[in-house]
Amino acid sequence: MQLTKFGHACVGIEKDGRRLVVDPGGLTEPQALDGADAVLVTHEHFDHFSEEALRRAAENNPALRIWTNSAVAGQLDGLGARVTAVGEGDAFTAAGFEVTVHGAWHEDLHPDIPRVANIGFLVDGALFHPGDALTVPETGASGVDTLLLPVHTPWSTLGHLIDYVREVAPRDAYAIHDGALNDIGTAMLGGFLGDDGPGIGARYHHLTSGETTRIG
Repeated sequence: MQLTKFGHACVGIEKDGRRLVVDPGGLTEPQALDGADAVLVTHEHFDHFSEEALRRAAENNPALRIWTNSAVAGQLDGLGARVTAVGEGDAFTAAGFEVTVHGAWHEDLHPDIPRVANIGFLVDGALFHPGDALTVPETGASGVDTLLLPVHTPWSTLGHLIDYVREVAPRDAYAIHDGALNDIGTAMLGGFLGDDGPGIGARYHHLTSGETTRIG
C-alpha cells in the first residue's frame, strides 16, 4: 500500500489503483478527495469531517461510497445508500480494502464538554487510524503493522502517546493530527517519540502534507 499524508488528520491509502481516504476535514487540502473511491470518517469534529467537501466529492463522483458512524451519517442525508453507518465490531469492504471498526467514543476532553462518538478503522488488518481516541484494536496474533498516531490533541500528553504506541506495538508509527503544531513543536515531539526518546517500540515517522510513502 501507499500512504499519503494530507492536512492534519487526513490520509489517503492506495493499492492496485484503488484509493481510500480517511478523515478529510476542515483542515484538509481539497485535493485529498481527488480520485477517491471510498471515504472513512471517524467522527463529527470539523477537523475530521467536512460535510461540504464530502458532498462536493460525491457530486463529482457518483460511485463514491462513505462509511462512518451514525452521527456523521445523519448529517449526510440525501446521499442515500452511498453512506453506510457502522460501529464497533463491524467489518466491510471499501474500494477493495478490508476494514474493521474498533472503539466507540472520543477521548474525554473535559466533564463540561459533551463526549461524541468516535470509531477507529483497521485497514487490511495492517493500518490503524484511531480518530480522536487511543483505542487498542483487537487484532489477534497478527497485530498492527502501521499506526497513525494523533500526536497533538487537547486530550493527550506525551506520556499517553508513548504508552499507547507501546500497547498497540506496531512496526511503524506515523504522526497525524498535527495541524496546530509549528516546526518547533514538531521537532520536539520527534525528539521524544523518535530514537532519542525513551522508546516507543516502533519506528516513528513524520510526513509533510502531500508526502507519500510505501507501507506494509
